Amino acid sequence: MDKGFLEIIKRDLGDGDYAGDQYGGAGGSSGAGLPTGTPSNFMFATGIECSYPTIEHGKVRRDQLAECHHYERWQEDLHLVKDLGLKYLRYGLPYHRIHQGPGQYDWEFADQVMAEMKRLEITPILDLMHFGVPDWLGNYQNPDLPVQFAAYAEAVAKRYPWVRHYTPVNEIYVTAKLSAQEGLWNEQLKSERGFVTALKHSVAANILACQSIARVRPDVIIIQAESAEYMHDACAQPRREISLQNRLRFLSLDLNYAVTPDAEVYLYLMDNGLSREEYDWFMAGEPPGHQIMGIDYYGHNEKIIKPDGSMLIGEDVFGWYQIVRGYYERYKKPVFHTETNTADLEQAPVWLWKQWLNILRMRQEGIPVLGFTWYSLTDQMDWDIAMAEKRGKVTTNGLYNLDRQPNPVAHAYRELLENFGQITVSPHSELLEITDQAARLKMKV
Repeated sequence: MDKGFLEIIKRDLGDGDYAGDQYGGAGGSSGAGLPTGTPSNFMFATGIECSYPTIEHGKVRRDQLAECHHYERWQEDLHLVKDLGLKYLRYGLPYHRIHQGPGQYDWEFADQVMAEMKRLEITPILDLMHFGVPDWLGNYQNPDLPVQFAAYAEAVAKRYPWVRHYTPVNEIYVTAKLSAQEGLWNEQLKSERGFVTALKHSVAANILACQSIARVRPDVIIIQAESAEYMHDACAQPRREISLQNRLRFLSLDLNYAVTPDAEVYLYLMDNGLSREEYDWFMAGEPPGHQIMGIDYYGHNEKIIKPDGSMLIGEDVFGWYQIVRGYYERYKKPVFHTETNTADLEQAPVWLWKQWLNILRMRQEGIPVLGFTWYSLTDQMDWDIAMAEKRGKVTTNGLYNLDRQPNPVAHAYRELLENFGQITVSPHSELLEITDQAARLKMKV
């Protein structure tokens, strides 16, 4: 009887691990191993919590870098990032401390941190505005904010020309909502007009900052971090106001990426202070830079509105995958999971793996998910009440506690990195990597 082809192959070429396999797809490997930081690697990250809104009508500044002791322990924090095996760090420079006035900057702290980050070969994703502004700028109702912030962004880019990744304005929708619609921070307004004003000023600041940075780094990568919001209407008769809220959640990205909102949302904007001229300015075209759509997800981002109007947390009714798929279909941008955590120490490793499986599912469908962030590096202060009051309660959602000892999720993240740290930046993209070529703007703004 003739021998089968497989028997001949084994006889002549061996039983697997054939010469040449090392040159196969995805770099000839499964993607296992700690991240190397090469341009073709998926971008695993953590972040250092840096929020600095004001409360009590501007009398009290909630500076999380201070409250979580980063100003004293920044060197230790950076080494924790490196020792965990991470190559990317969402890092918020303290805008309220650096930008002292028009054209006036205090770089002392930033220079020290940035030099050490560069020495440790950690790639920063610089977060330039995180829920607050310097005292001299007041709050998000100030129409001077976009121009003044753009000048700051350009100053940062010139000061640290080696930095390529930026989040100019973090979570614009949440910033506007909590500052001017729910009255928790900053201007502490509770009005639709205040919300629209804060939103348009923040988006304009973001767009102008992209332009400012691109003048210094034409190859800039903008990782826009926005919150994945969804309200589930648990009523037999659909409620118009809930439907509207589920469309308003897109507003910050619609204005940023020049995507036309529907007629009802357009009328809402016009009724609450956005002029036709301002609308046309936003719709002129998207900002420069390689634009990546970062979408944050926490269990409280999903809400169930019961028939009586009361609210329940809707964690994982849809989950990150289902909600973010809707954002991707709307904007067709590469995706980054820019924030997630849970304050339950025992459940945090489970939450980490659940988020990762959401990412893998999306990548299996060919959607380019480029990065993932557990936010933040350390536990935070008063995040159970969104910092609305200064109670001094620790929220145990970090990879490490405030004594810089690992929480269980740190060990889980290390395990994840060891198994997936070298997968490609985008699914099925062995031919692709993040290059040093300049981004192209399709339309001038």
